[in-house]
Amino acid sequence: MIVFTSAIAAPPPDAGWKRIDDGLHYGIFEVSAPHVVGKAKILVVRIDPGLYEFSLLAASELRPLAGSLTVRQWADKYRLLAAINAGMFQKDMKTNVGYMKNYAHINNPRLHRKYASVFAFNPVTAGGHPMIWDTDAKQLKQIISGYHTVIQNLRLIKRPGLNRWSPQEKRWSEAALGQDEEGNVLFIFSKSPLSMHDLGNILLGLPIGIACAQHLEGGSQASLYLRHRGVVIKEAGASDLVMAVNGDEDGFLPIPNVIGIKKRSSKP
Repeated sequence: MIVFTSAIAAPPPDAGWKRIDDGLHYGIFEVSAPHVVGKAKILVVRIDPGLYEFSLLAASELRPLAGSLTVRQWADKYRLLAAINAGMFQKDMKTNVGYMKNYAHINNPRLHRKYASVFAFNPVTAGGHPMIWDTDAKQLKQIISGYHTVIQNLRLIKRPGLNRWSPQEKRWSEAALGQDEEGNVLFIFSKSPLSMHDLGNILLGLPIGIACAQHLEGGSQASLYLRHRGVVIKEAGASDLVMAVNGDEDGFLPIPNVIGIKKRSSKP
């Protein structure tokens, strides 16, 4: 079994993508970054949506009385190959800050006027694919009518590769969601605390073909977990160089909503 955590040395940056399974790869990219001693490490999991299906798991739908789980608990309980934060959440520890629905379940009915990125999957009509939309390119109400699962979040990168986050002093670890030029979905994690403006520039400079991205979560609640075919990835975040102190043995804190993946069933 291969385990990747922050304490284990990453492959050299020119190693490229490492195959986990058909349509599922990861890369660890070391780059120079402002305010980072040594190199910042950006971990990217690349997922082919033709081979993997996406799920939104929300405590408000699946665990209304029991509450949140850590990202690893979500993955283990619901047999996910990988899981990442679905977005920032409100003080009730259940409701996404932006609009969120999963089929008939509405986690948050409010359309956030400042959140310009939407991840949509489970299309209403056959033939559609998971897609990160810019709401200034396609109206949110149109997206909602075309997909059963819709998650609205803050935008990091607008298609076709435009950094939309202004420079700022605040820095944090980041869990983000991206999509490349070929339509692959990217689970992105930066353990090193970075400003989101700097992270956007770094992602655009990596050899990953990124076209767009949205912010999922920052700081100690940012989480990414993958376990498949002997590869284990465990990433928990930090804020302003301060680590989470109340998480599990890997630093994971409970989160109410996650995006997960499973391998699609083979067609007969």
